[in-house]
Amino acid sequence: MSDLLLDAEALYLELKRGVQRLLTPDTALVGIWSGGAWLAERLAADLGVASGVISSAMHRDDFGSRGMAKADHTTLPFDVNGRDILLIDDVLYTGRTTRAVINELFDFGRPARVQLAVLVDRGGRELPIEPAFSAARVTLGAAQKLRLARGDDGRFRFEVQ
Repeated sequence: MSDLLLDAEALYLELKRGVQRLLTPDTALVGIWSGGAWLAERLAADLGVASGVISSAMHRDDFGSRGMAKADHTTLPFDVNGRDILLIDDVLYTGRTTRAVINELFDFGRPARVQLAVLVDRGGRELPIEPAFSAARVTLGAAQKLRLARGDDGRFRFEVQ
């Protein structure tokens, strides 16, 4: 799989359409660090909605082996209580990161509703977590990693490792 087969910019446009359908007047976008944060930032600018960034670092079940990355941080510049939250992520795989960020989110309050929208769903779930919207579904080997990258011009592309 290469950038030519999985066009991140085209998928972003599809994600934007899907997110737009999920929005309510009280929805805030919360991007999961780092690829989801980039997507949420751009979506918030394109759609004119509030956004924030959330990290999974403090609630991961592999924290002991992984440690905390310097760039991981949560910034939610709005009240979470009673708000519709739309989590945004680049790639959904096992569901463990989503579980961790939901735990982090509830450290900030109790939202009215939490939904998930992703750029790519690669299957392979280990937890019962499903997105309300995904721009694409792909199948990769368990050893492969799909990573969203952002160029200096702000355009997205995928890297497969």
